[in-house]
Amino acid sequence: MVARRDFIRNSSLLAGAVGLGFPKAVFGWNGFESQRPPLAQRKFTSQAVEKAIVSIKKQIADPKLAWMFENCFPNTLDTTVNFKMENGRPDTFVITGDIHAMWLRDSTAQVWPYLALIKEDKELQQLIAGVVNRQTKCILIDPYANAFNEGPTGSEWEKDLTEMKPELHERKWEIDSLCYTVRLAYNYWRISGDTKVLDDNYRKAARLILDTFKTQQRKEGKGPYKFQRVTPIQSDTVPNSGYGAPMSPVGLIVSIFRPSDDATVFPFLIPSNMFAVVSLRQLAEISTAVWQDAAFAKACTDLADEVDRAIKAHAIVEHPQLGHMFAFEVDGFGNRLFIDDTNVPSLLSIPYLGYTTADDPLYQASRHFVWSSFHPWFYKGKYGDGVGSPHTGEDYIWPMSIIMKGLTTSNKEEIAECIRTLRNTDGGTGFIHESYHKDNPEKFTRKWFAWANTLFGELIMKVSHEYPELLKRQYSI
Repeated sequence: MVARRDFIRNSSLLAGAVGLGFPKAVFGWNGFESQRPPLAQRKFTSQAVEKAIVSIKKQIADPKLAWMFENCFPNTLDTTVNFKMENGRPDTFVITGDIHAMWLRDSTAQVWPYLALIKEDKELQQLIAGVVNRQTKCILIDPYANAFNEGPTGSEWEKDLTEMKPELHERKWEIDSLCYTVRLAYNYWRISGDTKVLDDNYRKAARLILDTFKTQQRKEGKGPYKFQRVTPIQSDTVPNSGYGAPMSPVGLIVSIFRPSDDATVFPFLIPSNMFAVVSLRQLAEISTAVWQDAAFAKACTDLADEVDRAIKAHAIVEHPQLGHMFAFEVDGFGNRLFIDDTNVPSLLSIPYLGYTTADDPLYQASRHFVWSSFHPWFYKGKYGDGVGSPHTGEDYIWPMSIIMKGLTTSNKEEIAECIRTLRNTDGGTGFIHESYHKDNPEKFTRKWFAWANTLFGELIMKVSHEYPELLKRQYSI
């Protein structure tokens, strides 16, 4: 299986593809044919998830929207999870979809919406406990890697100029990879009350997370991590002998890559540093409540406070037209980058990840920038507008940006417009894609991208609970 970047660059854009190549299922509600695999071919079935699908579909008046929700919400469970018991403990390997590797970020995001249902379904709880356990193993193998193989099988990227191991699919250092593992473990514990996943191995991984963050503050040299790749794609390799652009050690944490797996321009990626602040405070809470380790809790809190102070000192910048807002990347020397990533963390997702609230004036100013013509990767098309990415090139909008816009607002009409755009840009497939051409949604990248599918399901779930009247509308073009 080719990796994410080469899948995009080397494959032709898919036009009018329907489904994921699974055997066709029976016709569903109002004649829309289900694009889920037949029951016997699904990787995992959760009764709680199936119950939620039936319940929410009944609320949805628009037949196509209901069809898309049924296809997308269970897509992670249907197609990407490999669950087993290993030495009496649950273990779950989660692929991204069309790439047979487990990203720490994607695997958390893919199962995230199911956390709300684990009290109703012990088997689903076991599955997610298995994801936590597998992520713990991954961190102990290498805290700098972003993506892992199911075993020591090697990778097409094994010739990258970094310290590759046979268990690694790719070794791009991204702060958010470690943050996502904390997000999952912490919220799994808080919802379930189960501490078995927070065992001695997790405790070792937590220390490694803290140590890695501190090392990548680069107060005492550049640290052990560097990365280069032989490639014609500039954003897939790293300048300065693999260490990234120069930075001043101001207390922020270096992230050599973004959550898009593209290299940063300036090494301090602000949304990811914000995510680290949240994650460190969650680790401190786990340490206090579960391990009764006051010293480790204090170390986590101290670093969170330091990074937070540095964000406030170096990442609140003045845009020439829009005034004060958060920068996307900085270097500690005063340089800053005004863009946003369509993956999460992003400027748009700051309240979604819990760093600040949606009504924070600085967030609102940043949000206005992201969804405006001041943003170089923002596009308006025939089927609505959205944020694109250097990862897929000009004129391609990422549905994930539209979903995140809907998840971070309480404006009903804004949410409704997000739903309308998503409903009308599936390219006729019933699924959400990585990106689509702003004027032709039948031209898209990644026909099987489970994170985007499940995140769409999360949005519809949230709307069904908080704004159910929006699901009574018709959303045709």
